Amino acid sequence: MQTTLSINGIETEVNAPEGTPLLWVLRDRLGMTGTKFGCGIAQCGACTVHIDGLPGRACVTPVDSLDGASVTTIEGVEGPEADAVRAAWTEIDVPQCGYCQSGQIMSAVALLQVNGAPDDEAIDNAMAGNLCRCATYMRIRRAIKDAATRI
Repeated sequence: MQTTLSINGIETEVNAPEGTPLLWVLRDRLGMTGTKFGCGIAQCGACTVHIDGLPGRACVTPVDSLDGASVTTIEGVEGPEADAVRAAWTEIDVPQCGYCQSGQIMSAVALLQVNGAPDDEAIDNAMAGNLCRCATYMRIRRAIKDAATRI
């Protein structure tokens, strides 16, 4: 099935069987391996990308349902929020193993794009469903608050 997407600002035509998850198109067909496979059932958040500006789980989103959509991956996320999140993540040394971090960063950027001064509840709600096996949740929250001050 032919699907046209804008991926990180580049119009891309994808020919994939009906129902193929966006994650596998990004990773296996386009070589964009920053988006991770975690659970395959949209529960861990490792595969989070932005779909038309909103965080979405690439592991359960059929690429054929996205014809004409704009998809942003960790490789292409940019802007003041993304810059602030990256800087805070580095300064606070958020990652431990790092596996979940692309999904965490994509969710944090999406939050800051709609709420420039999130409180703990807003952060918890926005980051719910992004699991970190290393339990760096307190550093993630601190980094999001720090990033908000940098925008």
